[in-house]
Amino acid sequence: MKSTKRHEKNARIFIILGTKAQLTKMAPIMLEFDKQKIPYKFIFTGQHKETINKLELDFKIRKPDFVLYKGKDITSILKMSFWACKIIIKALLNKRKIFGREKNRVILVHGDTFSTLIGAIIGKLAGLKVGHVEAGLRSFNYKNPFPEEIIRVMVFKMADYFFCPGNWALKNLKPYKGIKINLNSNTLLDALNLAAMAKKSSKLSIPEEKYCVCSIHRFENIFNKNRLKDIVEKIKMISSDLKVVFILHLPTEKKLKEHNLFSELKNNKNIEIRKRYGYFDFIKLISSSEFLISDGGGNQEEASYLGLPVLLFRNTTERREGLGKNAFLSHMDEKKIKQFLKNIDKFKTNKAKIKKSPSLIVAEFLKKEFT
Repeated sequence: MKSTKRHEKNARIFIILGTKAQLTKMAPIMLEFDKQKIPYKFIFTGQHKETINKLELDFKIRKPDFVLYKGKDITSILKMSFWACKIIIKALLNKRKIFGREKNRVILVHGDTFSTLIGAIIGKLAGLKVGHVEAGLRSFNYKNPFPEEIIRVMVFKMADYFFCPGNWALKNLKPYKGIKINLNSNTLLDALNLAAMAKKSSKLSIPEEKYCVCSIHRFENIFNKNRLKDIVEKIKMISSDLKVVFILHLPTEKKLKEHNLFSELKNNKNIEIRKRYGYFDFIKLISSSEFLISDGGGNQEEASYLGLPVLLFRNTTERREGLGKNAFLSHMDEKKIKQFLKNIDKFKTNKAKIKKSPSLIVAEFLKKEFT
């Protein structure tokens, strides 16, 4: 739904996002705002510019009101540093144009990305309150995942409102001041319900044979050469028994080629490399698979809600969803991975059912506070 100028003019709620995962989880909230005619503005940091346009079409949300960066996707640490400084300065130089003059305003940030941290910093420097969606997740290890765990704690210290995806996350926020709202589940569950109702794209090809889907992109995995090499070896091992559909993230592709590992995947007849899909098509692809291999927290949640076995290529996770049920933390241990592969059926669970839309809870709260 496109907003009118009147609808945006007196907005006191601002949503700042930069990645595909963030938009996936915030889109249901934006749709709820539109449904209830709650004025808001959408600010885009441009972190994942080239992969986010399809999401706007999938969810039928409006285009950003302000774009802080219009270059290519950020795929290196050096580019990240320049990008961060540039968009903070740009936002503050244009703060009246972006945020207006209304009193009692809030900026919503999501998750644990650089866009999350930058959004919170911009909000504080511009005199807004900060609302953190998906607040309270912790690994309690600053080195793993890095830098996400550090970002979370920094944002917790700046936030005024915490929207928590469950009791465990809520308990983790006890040391921090602010208003805490328990959503009881992740807004991702709303996104999955929307994906389930969507039709399969004509561009999506589902393999006829049994297959698994692999999605690797986490900082500590792709920016460590030895770790990335080990991941490639583990994927090749899995492909000896089952077709692997490897979803290629831009930063992952760059690092695989930099370390001469890309050809090892490409030349394997049982590994099919595919570019990233829109969200709805990706969900349909993994829903038809035997299991998912991932290092992503969002993928862990998706698999949990879908009842899909997921093999986590991580040493630790800040998410509770699926652990001890459908999610298996591999620690990159070959014996553990083989144990998972031999017992796939034991990791299949029932799909989650929604009691009350977490996105609706967020919208109802903010409507009372800021309209």
